Amino acid sequence: MLRQDRRTGSRIRPLPARLLGIVLGLLLVAGAARADDGAIPGPGGIGALTADAPAGFVGSATCATCHAPEAAEWRASQHSGAMSAATPDTVKGDFGDVTAGTGATAARFHRDGDRFLVDIDGPDGKVTTYPVSHTFGLYPLQQYIVTFPDGRLQMLPYAWDTRPASEGGGRWFHLYPDHPPVAGDPLHWTRALQNWNFMCAECHSTAVIKGFDAASATFHTRFSEISVGCESCHGAGAAHVAWAGAGADPAKALKGFDHAINPRGAIDWTPDPATGSPGVSAPRPAGDITETCGMCHSRRGPIAELWHPGRPLTDTHRPVLLSPGLFEADGQMKDEVFNLHSFEQSLMHARGVTCIDCHEPHSGKLRAEGAEVCSQCHLPEKFATVAHTGHTPGPGAPDCIGCHMATRTYMVVDPRHDHSFRIPRPDLSVRHGTPNTCTDCHADKSAAWAAEAIAGWHGPDRKGFQTWTAAFTDARAGAAPARTELQKLAADPAIPGIVRATAVDALSAYPSSTSAATIGRALSDPDPMVRTAAIGALSGRPLAERYRLAAAALADPSPLVRLEAASLLADQPPQALPPAERDRLLAAFADYEAAQMRDADRAEGRGNLGIYRLRRGDIAGAEAEFRAALDRDPDAVQVRINLADLYRGLGREADVDRVLRAGIARDPDLAPLHFALGLSLVRQKQTGPALDELARAVALDPANGHSAYVYVIALRSGGQAAKADQVLAEALARTPNDVELLSLALNGALAARNLDGSRALVDRIQALRPDDPRINQLSGQLRGR
Repeated sequence: MLRQDRRTGSRIRPLPARLLGIVLGLLLVAGAARADDGAIPGPGGIGALTADAPAGFVGSATCATCHAPEAAEWRASQHSGAMSAATPDTVKGDFGDVTAGTGATAARFHRDGDRFLVDIDGPDGKVTTYPVSHTFGLYPLQQYIVTFPDGRLQMLPYAWDTRPASEGGGRWFHLYPDHPPVAGDPLHWTRALQNWNFMCAECHSTAVIKGFDAASATFHTRFSEISVGCESCHGAGAAHVAWAGAGADPAKALKGFDHAINPRGAIDWTPDPATGSPGVSAPRPAGDITETCGMCHSRRGPIAELWHPGRPLTDTHRPVLLSPGLFEADGQMKDEVFNLHSFEQSLMHARGVTCIDCHEPHSGKLRAEGAEVCSQCHLPEKFATVAHTGHTPGPGAPDCIGCHMATRTYMVVDPRHDHSFRIPRPDLSVRHGTPNTCTDCHADKSAAWAAEAIAGWHGPDRKGFQTWTAAFTDARAGAAPARTELQKLAADPAIPGIVRATAVDALSAYPSSTSAATIGRALSDPDPMVRTAAIGALSGRPLAERYRLAAAALADPSPLVRLEAASLLADQPPQALPPAERDRLLAAFADYEAAQMRDADRAEGRGNLGIYRLRRGDIAGAEAEFRAALDRDPDAVQVRINLADLYRGLGREADVDRVLRAGIARDPDLAPLHFALGLSLVRQKQTGPALDELARAVALDPANGHSAYVYVIALRSGGQAAKADQVLAEALARTPNDVELLSLALNGALAARNLDGSRALVDRIQALRPDDPRINQLSGQLRGR
């Protein structure tokens, strides 16, 4: 089945942690730059405007002429040093002829005057000397960049630990210390997954225009400022400078700025003496300061460039959902997700707290030292007590941050706090396997021990704003109770939008009339993320139904929603519609194509276009896009499978075989390729080799119930009933809620006239598919109704 990339109106899930670690530095990103943008004069050597700056930008050095105190704080911040040209003043690492690592992936760091050089394996595996063009980040690590002739900037796999030596710093370390990638590996530093132009630039430089030219396969990236400057957060400043130069008329709207961060309403954080916490809240407008910070401090993919203050993040980006691999079932961060999605799950976010209530915006520092920042709103005498924490106050005792902001370490040396501000729930760890801060600290104790201790301090009734752990745990297991739980989450306006969107997305695995009704209501949810998820959940329904439900979304105020609708309705013939509807559809199609071509440097973008063109009936165009995608990244597994599926539809089985085997030759451990090849061999009536490939797919991905389902059918067709039964039993033990596998087991029970077993299996399937008329009819027959 064709699959797409969820970043830009699609179906592929976000990349797993192993595919992102090296390039996700101090912030999250997506963009590009050139080596000749390296000169950065200006106050403190930073803040200068580049010659390639987009119109309207003036550079932080200009801002500093009037805003000296803010500029001084900014110059001392990590934002000002998020990226720099590699000079003796900016490079922190030891380039004094030092070798790091061993074997084929070792690197030698040395200098030639003011040039910083690294000898390291290139794309062909041969050791080559490369000049370092830029630094990337400051603390607790600094990375280094090499500029290639085609405009690519690639992240080196070694970073310098900038922490003090007393903390283990002052050393080179590999960002994949357990398995350093060699040449040819998708994670090798010269490959697309380590490309600064796409993965990093948007949030480490200001006003980035990626500038990829598909015809020449070259980057011509430009930005206004090499690092994160004032205009990254405040927007283009030329009109404001003109306003100031003309006398700073206070009556002029926005002081000359074209846009401004949407303001929060009046709020009072004075704590209530009875509770120790504030009892008020303020409505949170879209495009507020939290989304300004979230532009970079979030896991998301771009759909457009040049975000400006006041725009909701979904106008220019697709934020991720609370997906497995990225988040724990309770919503705690698992992979590197950069705080926004964690914060959006918090009661503080719901009450109107913003990032700059705790963090000073120009320096980036906390407004008070450590846990004292919490006492801005929460009375220490109420919370820093044995009655609250169960620990005697004093040195070494846990504080607000230690208990309510779990720490995870990324990029080997960079610990970060989860910003969901959740009450520790070891009882949920016992029931659902989620982590908790109690046993993070008391690693020698069990979650049950911690749960009992908390019950002793606070009684048996647990509290907490985050109430979705059971729903997402059940949904990830495919368990029947998830249907009702997800529907309740999706329909509750008090639940954070990111959670509602995740619930709606998960409901697509639980087809029923009640799920359909919930998804239908979510199409008009006030949060664009929820509306986007609802449109995606319509995939697979008949075209007439999809168009009836999603046509209005083609005129949605959110660009992200419109793109998702365009993807969903790609197979709708425009000529069959009335003129006004046809024009809306064609406009959405044009926007969708533009969004994908913005990422023409990525296999995902070209692959999405291939699916889109195929669904629009342009087979030749689809093939060209799939092939272009594989030219960009021959390891793009899903694109390779989609191309093979296109060839299958054309009856070109030899091409199917060729495309799939080429992928397996690159990486023999990719289950989807073995599965697709197995299906091709079945079609070619090569039973023995087909069974071998299907068995390999199941062995490589045992949690994939569909692969096991097909393998069991193939075994039965090949006369291997006993082995089929064994494979089915083992697969059901791993994935007990897989409807396909349960149906196979039911067929076997019916054939054996095992009525008790058949009834039990029908009950399990009914719980998962309550509106399936065939199952309901069979249930009645088995019970004599």
